[in-house]
Amino acid sequence: MILIVEDDVRLNQALCRLFAGAGYMVTGAHSIKEALLISGAALVIIDIGLPDGDGFALCRQIRRTGSTPVIFLTARDDERDMIQAFDCGADDYLVKPFPLAVLLKHAQAVLRRARQEDLELFCYEELRIDFARKQVKCNGTKVRLTPKEYGLLELLARNKGKVITKQMMLEQLWDETGAFVEENTVNVALSRLKKKIEADPSHPVYIKNVFGLGYTLGES
Repeated sequence: MILIVEDDVRLNQALCRLFAGAGYMVTGAHSIKEALLISGAALVIIDIGLPDGDGFALCRQIRRTGSTPVIFLTARDDERDMIQAFDCGADDYLVKPFPLAVLLKHAQAVLRRARQEDLELFCYEELRIDFARKQVKCNGTKVRLTPKEYGLLELLARNKGKVITKQMMLEQLWDETGAFVEENTVNVALSRLKKKIEADPSHPVYIKNVFGLGYTLGES
């Protein structure tokens, strides 16, 4: 769903018709207050001048709660406004007047980039893994992992809900050179990983032992 935040009623309606005609679900809002009552947007298009504040404030609010793409659509062509928009988290900035077809293409490009980024981001409960940056956060706190610990976590995350045996872990993470590695090496790495991401390793939320088979992240 695309959210249009524009206080000019006619323009808001025109933009809604544009995206609806292109096959998108779309909702219009005329103020920050209205916009904040609407959830689930895949893209937000914002005017800077709004009756109850400016679009910068709304963009910062969106960034505090998630990563929904934002496009500014405004008559302001001052360089300072453009810089401020990108500083508060904008993905694109278009100056009025503009061809509607150009806006549609910009929106489609931003949505494509967002989908590609989503493929590189794993979220489960309070666990966040950025595969592209190899960064892990749990309960909002960055978790520092060794390369092998991260490798184990990524292997489990990319196979969410599937059982991964210790043999599979050995083959994919330790046996690149064909050197013999004891199974206990996997046990030690898993134990250390659990201590770093589980609030109570004896009652894990994320990495669970499937008795006699292996381990899984998430429900199997």
